[in-house]
Amino acid sequence: MFRSLFGQVMGGTAVKNITPNEVQELIKSKKPVLLLDVRQPEEFAHDGHIKGARLMPLSSLRDRASELPKDTPIVCVCRSGARSRTACEQLTRQGFEDVSNLSGGMIAWKRARLPFM
Repeated sequence: MFRSLFGQVMGGTAVKNITPNEVQELIKSKKPVLLLDVRQPEEFAHDGHIKGARLMPLSSLRDRASELPKDTPIVCVCRSGARSRTACEQLTRQGFEDVSNLSGGMIAWKRARLPFM
């Protein structure tokens, strides 16, 4: 029950999951949101990405997190949801409060037939 309410717990940090359709609704609402794609540049370019997503590979996130706004909700994206979950944990430990994981990553996004570039 705890997981269904608050997301998956990894290493003591609760990660909030968000579905592809919920992300699409956020985008459509025009509310501020940062889509943070934590895949490698090759994946971002060749496998497609969500329009407006910002690329920051997971391997550089720890050193570059200061480039991200703390006052804007962040949705972390990867291929399947695993690396983005790790990104959420890292950001939460660095003081980011409104961080979500795109559940299922780009695989789920494409399965939901949502637009990508």
